[in-house]
Amino acid sequence: MCRNIRPLSNFEPPATDEEVTAAALQYVRKISGSARPARANAEAFDRAVAEVAAASARLLDALVTTAPPKDRAAEAEKARARAAVRYGR
Repeated sequence: MCRNIRPLSNFEPPATDEEVTAAALQYVRKISGSARPARANAEAFDRAVAEVAAASARLLDALVTTAPPKDRAAEAEKARARAAVRYGR
């Protein structure tokens, strides 16, 4: 999985539309192999981002869990700690 795509489910506050769209963009970039599509492919690329974002939003809305919502600040701190171990900081 692309490292830039972050889990978005079960957070308080819930993921924003911008976060869902950013994840969709990263996904489409990854599978297309292109960060910026050629003009000829821009429409298909943008349509794919919109469709993936819509499907992702539907998924996030439909997911059910009994786990308590995760705290964004605590999860960010855990990620920084993992990065420090990984990169020796």
